[in-house]
Amino acid sequence: MSRPEILAPAGNREMLGAAVFSGADAVYLGLTGFNARRTAGNFTPDELREAVAFCHARGVKVHVTLNTLVYDRELSGLADAVRAVAAAGADAVIADDLATAQLVKSIAPTLHLHGSTQMSVHTPEGAKELAALGYDRVILARELSLEEIRAVCEASPIEVEVFVHGALCMSVSGQCMMSAFLGGRSGNRGACAGPCRLPFDASAGLKPGQPGRACHLSLKDMDYIPHLRELMDAGVASVKIEGRLRTPEYAAAVVTACRAVCAGQPYDEKLVRDIFSRSGFTDGYLTNRNDGKMFGVRTEADAAATRAATPKARELFRRELQRVPVHYELSGGVEDGGVKLTARDDDGHRVSVYSADEPQSAQKDPLPGIERALGKTGGTPFAMDGLAAEPGEGGFGFLPGAAWNELRREALDKLLEKRSEVTPHAVQAFEIPTYPAHTVGQLPALAARFANAAQCPAEAAEKLQYLIFPITEAESIPEAWRGKTLLELPRVMFGRLEQKTAARLDALQDAGFAGAVVNNPAQLRYTDGWTLYGGLGLNVTNPMSAARYASLGVQGMLLQPETALTAMQAVAPGVPTAALCYGHLPLMLTRACPLRNVRDCGKCPGGGTLRDRKGRDFTVTCSAPGGAGVRTVFNPVPLYMGERLRELPVDVAVAAFTTETPARVSQILDLLFNAQPFDSEFTRGLYYTNN
Repeated sequence: MSRPEILAPAGNREMLGAAVFSGADAVYLGLTGFNARRTAGNFTPDELREAVAFCHARGVKVHVTLNTLVYDRELSGLADAVRAVAAAGADAVIADDLATAQLVKSIAPTLHLHGSTQMSVHTPEGAKELAALGYDRVILARELSLEEIRAVCEASPIEVEVFVHGALCMSVSGQCMMSAFLGGRSGNRGACAGPCRLPFDASAGLKPGQPGRACHLSLKDMDYIPHLRELMDAGVASVKIEGRLRTPEYAAAVVTACRAVCAGQPYDEKLVRDIFSRSGFTDGYLTNRNDGKMFGVRTEADAAATRAATPKARELFRRELQRVPVHYELSGGVEDGGVKLTARDDDGHRVSVYSADEPQSAQKDPLPGIERALGKTGGTPFAMDGLAAEPGEGGFGFLPGAAWNELRREALDKLLEKRSEVTPHAVQAFEIPTYPAHTVGQLPALAARFANAAQCPAEAAEKLQYLIFPITEAESIPEAWRGKTLLELPRVMFGRLEQKTAARLDALQDAGFAGAVVNNPAQLRYTDGWTLYGGLGLNVTNPMSAARYASLGVQGMLLQPETALTAMQAVAPGVPTAALCYGHLPLMLTRACPLRNVRDCGKCPGGGTLRDRKGRDFTVTCSAPGGAGVRTVFNPVPLYMGERLRELPVDVAVAAFTTETPARVSQILDLLFNAQPFDSEFTRGLYYTNN
């Protein structure tokens, strides 16, 4: 087993120092703007350059997060951010949006490109697709079991990174809109307000309107540190610690623990637990125990434990870890009038210093004392790794200990300075293409997505341009509808669902369907022969990423519903675009089931509700029982744009039906066909915001 890279969070300069001094092999940090933790301290371009110099001097890599969704007006600033990362000499960019990936490859092709967990990649085919798109590493979704991680590692042509400690989002990363639609702060844009930590209660017997009290969307922190050796054996290249919004002490405690386990040594489990937890930890995803024990909240007892543990954790980075081997060469001596000390590292850096004083004849062999003096490298990142001694005529002679200490300090200072020199990446000229704006004021065609065939009214099917059904409904679709029916693929596929879906697509190839809706980059790999459309899961928000998907064969795409109408107008990639005009928005897609807090899977009718602190009910649906299934939490108030369809700057308006009865579906479609106002409470979502 080769030891994986230990990748630590660095939300600010102090946290960076703690992570490095305690032994991280790499850090990840955010450039101001364009990263998934905008409320962290983050780094300006000048601070980034200083951080890279500090880290590289100590053999530590720097990965920069540019992993948020971007809009057309931000592409120029994003390109400047890529240039800043290249100028700083950082090692890699963590990217989500395909526009970011394209800018990295176009501007600074020697920068490594890592696929953010926001891309929701969690299967072997997903890793292969990222490799084809030019990524060097895939950062897997947090929801995978050890067996699923191993399967990806065995199939992946690129490095695999997994999270091993820290906060667990309830939702699959990149598939959550809860913060955006409930609080106006988008997690996909780096500003998550964490509403899932508030009360969402699955308890039975709540009276209508009664506020929920239990936090059934709040997961404990993950802790895979005891399983690091298993992850090493599986082939994981990098183990990542979540927590850019936490403390330097937290980073140091977890890095120290990871280093110990990777070396086969014990670690301070109590310190790791006390420095931050939510009623303890969970390894439920990794060990396939997806149950109610995964849930927990941060208590006052947890906070008190953190306060008590902080001084002890702070001791872990008072002095930095000595980990950079330094090789000494010593020559000269009495007859030469002085000695020459050369220090070199394994990266080819080399410096030489000379004694200020002439050595005197020695009464005894000075070499043991010289070795002791040169080996005192504490307080530096260096560790002595050998001394090659070539004394001149008369030997090295005698110099006082202070002289040897000064020679050592001067040599190591110069070597550290040389190692700190930043090597920028070469950049290429690149001009962002000019994209046409979409026409505004035209009436888009109407399409509808249904949960099942029985939900679709026959009379409406004739009037809609497209019908969209989950692929699981394929055999139930009447042949008369198939010429306009698109089969929607799941946004995430756990267990063997990817293989089963690929086989199902092959079997349905000649069944007369109009196409397939892909919701994950992985699905581009096993949909040959199908006319493809991009769904909600692709998170398309700007014309560059839209054009990239179009170049990959996507013939039309649904724009991410957090996108304002003004930003939608800029997305006109040469293929039809679509936007939701009706639907209870899927706020969260999760593998952990909040209903497990109050009932067993075997006794579940296939869904339920969550009551928030304001007394509102959020519908929860389940795709399949057990760990392979996913649950969707829906907004209780539907989006509606029926009387404002002409304001949607897209070609197709899509009504998304989920739990509505067939009768209610007919009513809503009538309102849409006739451009009528909605007949009950609704929202315009974020369409009229300034995002």
